[in-house]
Amino acid sequence: MSIEQVPSKNEILFVWFNHYAGVTIKTPSETLIIDPVDVKSKNLNVDAILISHEHYDHFDPSLISEIHKQTKCLVAADQTSAKRLRNIIPAEKLNEVQIGSEVKIGDVSVKVEKCNHPPAATPVSFIITSEDGLKIFHTADSLPFPEMTVLGEREKFDLVFCTVGIAPGTSPQTGADIARLTKPRVAVPYHTGSAADQKKFAEILKRELPKVNCLIPEVGKIYQVSKRT
Repeated sequence: MSIEQVPSKNEILFVWFNHYAGVTIKTPSETLIIDPVDVKSKNLNVDAILISHEHYDHFDPSLISEIHKQTKCLVAADQTSAKRLRNIIPAEKLNEVQIGSEVKIGDVSVKVEKCNHPPAATPVSFIITSEDGLKIFHTADSLPFPEMTVLGEREKFDLVFCTVGIAPGTSPQTGADIARLTKPRVAVPYHTGSAADQKKFAEILKRELPKVNCLIPEVGKIYQVSKRT
């Protein structure tokens, strides 16, 4: 999903383009697409593709190849996915990442963190810091894990994408637990095709975490998030 506008300083734009983890994030200078699946490559203009793990709803090698051919973008992928891309993406454009890695896309930083998604082989999550210091945590299919508390305290997230369905063990409650641990300014319930799941997540946040703003996304709609002040 393409975003034509350019966000202002201290802002980002994002689009959720499927019912999984597929998100396009645009900072003032860079455009990142995460786990592109079920989206048309035509007219996509991105600087980097980030892949969290190898499951079919997150990893489409032929689509990644199409996007790369159009844009010559960087591809940063978990170890398992990266191995499957070695004959598709040129070595100088393929970055095999693991927990603790950091990738630079211009002035935007991507830190690679743990992802508690046991069915996947080498899953990762991403902390994206814009050139203005706005902090985003893309949790992929992760269940909550204790270290999220440390990440939240260290990073002071502006935006966290919280898995609330589809992946094994996930629910509106586990998504709310992610928000509770990370304490973002804005929490987004994603990875679900169920409006009821998103609504339940919002109800839990309103009751238990009133200081965290809930943004329920619609597929294909552009949202703006500002840096916390």
